[in-house]
Amino acid sequence: MSPTSAQVSPGPVPDSSLADFLTAHGLAGPGEAARWTPLTGGVSSDLWRVDLPGRSLCVKRALAQLKVAADWQAPVSRNAFEWAWMGFASRHRPDSVPELLAHDPEAGLFAMAFLPPEHYPVWKAQLLRGEVRPATAGAVGELLGTLHAASAGDAALAAEFATDDNFHALRIEPYLLATASAHPGLSDVLMGLADRTASTHLALVHGDVSPKNILVGPSGPVLLDAECAWYGDPAFDLAFCVNHLLLKSLVVPGGSADLLRSARVLAEEYVRWVDWEPRPALEARAASLLPALLLARVDGKSPVEYLTDDRHRLFVRTVASSLLRAPAATVVGVLDAWVAALDASTETDSGGPA
Repeated sequence: MSPTSAQVSPGPVPDSSLADFLTAHGLAGPGEAARWTPLTGGVSSDLWRVDLPGRSLCVKRALAQLKVAADWQAPVSRNAFEWAWMGFASRHRPDSVPELLAHDPEAGLFAMAFLPPEHYPVWKAQLLRGEVRPATAGAVGELLGTLHAASAGDAALAAEFATDDNFHALRIEPYLLATASAHPGLSDVLMGLADRTASTHLALVHGDVSPKNILVGPSGPVLLDAECAWYGDPAFDLAFCVNHLLLKSLVVPGGSADLLRSARVLAEEYVRWVDWEPRPALEARAASLLPALLLARVDGKSPVEYLTDDRHRLFVRTVASSLLRAPAATVVGVLDAWVAALDASTETDSGGPA
């Protein structure tokens, strides 16, 4: 969810508890004029831009029922873990998250700095406009790798982020298990990936490293929306982000080559930081998760909104199913298979997904 794309008509304060939150934490004076504008972009929380005299900030509140067509519920306690993840990131890479202002864990609320869109554009919006810069992807991979390396083997973080139930509700069930139900022929493979992911605890995982949650700031990428934060398998974050670049390569006119290059650069920069386990082990897990996540964004509980062409969805199902049955050893191997399938579809059908 990005605190940058406001709805057109700002409304009054959604309820008095939100205004009270600002006052209680000294973020607004009693009776001080405030304009609350709902922000769009996510399904798991409500988010507002709050304009006060001479300053602006964001307030975020977790939802128990996510805003999707399927029945998808998750504990609001994830708001506290998001706050804690952002605190961890700010200690290691201060420019990688917005400034944190105040938190009410019982209410599932926190406030953070508002980052103006003219200086912090949303990466997803850039990509869909065809503004594809592999250097940005490389910076994302480097940031992700440094944060994973900083957290690997940290027993205190493992205890603080023992959020297995949250991660199951937000990622394992709606992505891997729901997709297994939709594809009985791949059920054993997908359930095996779910079990392996859930039982791997190596580093602090963000859990939603998607271009919609990344701002392209003047000092590098800024990560948002860490509601899925979990001490688990870092390969999940790598696969999750590369997945989005592959899917967008189907729909961005003239941007396919640069998007695929971006995916490759992101993976290459990321693995340079892997020192907590043998790199081939992490790469193999990411490479096997990647096709599962591709399939999940077509047939899981949270399908991407921009794959509206049946040919694109069929292409994803075909390539992902093949890679689930015969996994690649590396993320680059998955990319090579994707490119080969794109080339083959172009040769056989000029109206294909490429």
